[in-house]
Amino acid sequence: MGIEKSTIEVMPSVRQIPGTPVFITSIDKIFNWARASSIWPMTFGLACCAIEMMATGASHYDLDRFGIIFRASPRQADCLIVAGTVTKKMAPMIKRVYEQMPEPKYVIAMGSCACSGGIFRTYSTVQGVDEFLPVDIYLPGCPPRPEALIYALLKLQDKIKAESGKWGFWRK
Repeated sequence: MGIEKSTIEVMPSVRQIPGTPVFITSIDKIFNWARASSIWPMTFGLACCAIEMMATGASHYDLDRFGIIFRASPRQADCLIVAGTVTKKMAPMIKRVYEQMPEPKYVIAMGSCACSGGIFRTYSTVQGVDEFLPVDIYLPGCPPRPEALIYALLKLQDKIKAESGKWGFWRK
């Protein structure tokens, strides 16, 4: 028959005890898997990139298959997608929406304007969202294709799965 092992490796850090429906893993892996499989982004479309973001959420690209559902309330969202040109007048509103989101929260800067100010080197344009928010994923392009946003969201899922200690009462 072969050599019996005490545990069988199903995926990294998740093991199954042979002959039983019992899996062994850390609580971090379970929570991170659940959070990564249910990203609810808050849409903040400011310019032409918002059209591509809406196309990504439509039926042709079907973000629902990844567990990604767009939310209209910051209290229900855990990811902020800033799509388009950010002006200095709009920056405090974006910051307020970000502060209303529950922890842990993530930010995707979508488009060249959100990443670096784009072609707008004027006094009224913020030269990148990272001037006032911590950005997790930069998605350049003018405007980036829906496939690129899907790729960025999948990279965010990978980042969430690799975290540790982002839940519980001891988190800072």
